[in-house]
Amino acid sequence: MSKLWQKTINVNELVENFTVGRDREFDRQMAAFDVLGSLAHTKMLQTIGLMGEDDLALVQAELKSIYREIQDDDFEIEQGVEDVHSQVELLLTRRIGEAGKKIHSGRSRNDQVLVDLKLFFRSELQQVVEEVEQLFNLLISLSNKHKDVLLPGYTHLQVAMPSSFGLWFGAYAESLADDLELVLAAYKITNKNPLGSAAGYGSSFPLNRTLTTQLLGFDALNYNVVYAQMGRGKTERIIAQALSAVAATLARMAMDQTLYLSQNFAFVSYPENLTTGSSIMPHKKNPDVWEIMRGKCNRLQALPNDVAMMTTNLPSGYHREMQLLKELLFPAFAELKSCLHMANFMLQHIEVKSNILDDARYAYLFSVEEVNRQVLNGVPFRDAYKQVGLAIEQGNFNPDKAISHTHEGSIGNLGNPQIEAAMQAVLAQFKFERTANAVEQLVK
Repeated sequence: MSKLWQKTINVNELVENFTVGRDREFDRQMAAFDVLGSLAHTKMLQTIGLMGEDDLALVQAELKSIYREIQDDDFEIEQGVEDVHSQVELLLTRRIGEAGKKIHSGRSRNDQVLVDLKLFFRSELQQVVEEVEQLFNLLISLSNKHKDVLLPGYTHLQVAMPSSFGLWFGAYAESLADDLELVLAAYKITNKNPLGSAAGYGSSFPLNRTLTTQLLGFDALNYNVVYAQMGRGKTERIIAQALSAVAATLARMAMDQTLYLSQNFAFVSYPENLTTGSSIMPHKKNPDVWEIMRGKCNRLQALPNDVAMMTTNLPSGYHREMQLLKELLFPAFAELKSCLHMANFMLQHIEVKSNILDDARYAYLFSVEEVNRQVLNGVPFRDAYKQVGLAIEQGNFNPDKAISHTHEGSIGNLGNPQIEAAMQAVLAQFKFERTANAVEQLVK
């Protein structure tokens, strides 16, 4: 097997297969980012005299060619090649000869993996943010559209007080805005350059790490080379927390939807082709999409613990089990993006039921409204509470169903413009355009 680190002795095949595991499978997803790292690194090598201009021109041209092949889905890690780093270097030396052997000066596979992961995570987090933004915009739109449609509110799953679809949709929109604060924190931790830390103890070459930081569009360096290596695992743990926060919002929304679609609630409906039936019960319209989403998102909420258990109590420096973190994080990104996409798709087709509160079972929703109405008319709160409670006990409660909530964030004053402003303030801090411009300059 072709390896960057191999000298003369072949590793036992059983050991080889056990330690490599699924790494080659996940490395394919990092191929484009590996090339970006090498494009920046070789440019830096030329500025410090470790690569001549002619060699740099050859290397840069061929790396860009490989990058295009990856973009065109015309790139594979060959049988017998250990990982993406070995594959890219193998292609270079095969195609341009000696110049291809010079690209690894001043770096270790450790920091090469680190920079690939940082770039991959940065890209994946951006895709998550974009999916969240789309769902957020839809929720705000639905909240505004259905702001006057009342809905029962529950505490302890008991009928409690009047709510509205405006509140329900808006609540999940604001939840996503808060979730993006955690995603932003993960993005900021991710968007720091570890390249040049080598195996975790730096290099005797006069590397210009600031240059590679700028070329790759990172916000800053991981300055301390030991910490750059320690950051592997920590970065994944923070990302896992961010993904699990978004997943928790989706899981709760999915739970509400499964309840609201059931016959005992019947607050919402979907076209029949978006639900499934029963093999023996012809009346069934099962919310399978929301149930699968609930399960997937509940599983994602275990992600931070899975990452923590894999990295807890490790001393400083690199450890091989770090590669197993890919098996946790890479599928997690795909799962969460899929769930966000499906939530967006389903809610585009939701139908909400009007006049829900006309049903007599929801009469007690208005008990607090009646208490407050009496208080506004001068009755002390405790007296009003007792009077309404007694009317309910005696079966004489006949509420006025008019709703007048005016304070911020209530039925009559949703606060959606403020929620949208909060979301825009978070989104502006990601600065995706700056990183996109840096990548574009590298590959053009």
